[in-house]
Amino acid sequence: MLAVKSVLGQDNATNNPGPNDDQGRIYRANELSVDAFGTGSLGAYTINHVSNARVRHNIRFGAGAGINYFFTRNLGIGGDVYSENTTGAFIDSTSGNLILRIPLGESGLAPYIFGGGGYQFDLTKAAFGQAGAGLEFRFTPNVGLFVDARGVVPDKAKYYGVGRLGIRFAF
Repeated sequence: MLAVKSVLGQDNATNNPGPNDDQGRIYRANELSVDAFGTGSLGAYTINHVSNARVRHNIRFGAGAGINYFFTRNLGIGGDVYSENTTGAFIDSTSGNLILRIPLGESGLAPYIFGGGGYQFDLTKAAFGQAGAGLEFRFTPNVGLFVDARGVVPDKAKYYGVGRLGIRFAF
């Protein structure tokens, strides 16, 4: 093992991972993850006039999948697809996002924000922009749960909101 000593006598470079290395960390650089999630979406009118009855009668549920890649511990990109309507297109929406996450030490918690765009195929075909925020909790460095919400602004329809709850597998 080759080690370089500083003036203070501590190792500056070794072949062994140190405390600043990503090995063994819950959130890492060069991390690929795969998501499986459920969705719930609400239209603009329900969002602007929230009531328990409106939400119960107007929410649309669905399921989806996603993939993310983090270049650094904090900055990554992600893509997802989901479907809420079984009578139309197989995929209702596809999107891509830039993601900024802030892991809270090694607690397993990492709040994140994201923004990007995509295309919806059903009910109205339209391009859209979106922004949102969420929270992930990792039980292990490879498995966690996440919840997030996003505002979606299509170019040919009224805005709407989508919430997701899912499981994430990181590699």
